Amino acid sequence: MDWLRDHLWEAWLAAAIVLALAELVSLDLFLLMLAGGAVAGVLTALVTDNVVAQVLVASATAVLLLGAVRPPLVRRLHGGPDLVLGPAGLVGRRGIVTETVAEHRPGRVKIGGESWLAVAEPPTTELAVGATVEVVSIAGATAHVRPASEPPLEELR
Repeated sequence: MDWLRDHLWEAWLAAAIVLALAELVSLDLFLLMLAGGAVAGVLTALVTDNVVAQVLVASATAVLLLGAVRPPLVRRLHGGPDLVLGPAGLVGRRGIVTETVAEHRPGRVKIGGESWLAVAEPPTTELAVGATVEVVSIAGATAHVRPASEPPLEELR
């Protein structure tokens, strides 16, 4: 027990290393925050021999890391762009009118290399062949499109 009392900073350092290595298995960032608390215990052990102070500083640091640092890290690491599959992935994309879209007559639009039946949004808009459009929504097999403000890109053709 005397050895441990004389080498408290090494014991804290060993605990920090073991917790950090265990984090490599769990990948949940929980044990890493506890390892951060153990590092605070190392620093406190280098300043004072008071074991109670070391435990309090290590515990407070671990709780602070768990409450303030871990949640934003987890959100950032686990979050990402939403995966949109199927026709919903075409919403917002641009296309080229291949068959005139009139008020009471759907036309055809080429979107992402595929030909789609299209109606104009708003319905009173007429879209001529070659016009650049933007997909507003997809209803079944019909694309609802509106005129785009930018000239067509070569990748649309």
